Amino acid sequence: YSRLMGALHKNEIEINRKVLADLAMNHPEAFKAIVDKVK
Repeated sequence: YSRLMGALHKNEIEINRKVLADLAMNHPEAFKAIVDKVK
């Protein structure tokens, strides 16, 4: 989790933890797209 948040910050992607949690629970395809972008 901390590695993901660090990668988001490094890539200048501003998203708060609450929105990120909502995406992970309700929109897994969107969450996966974000994770893939920061890998």
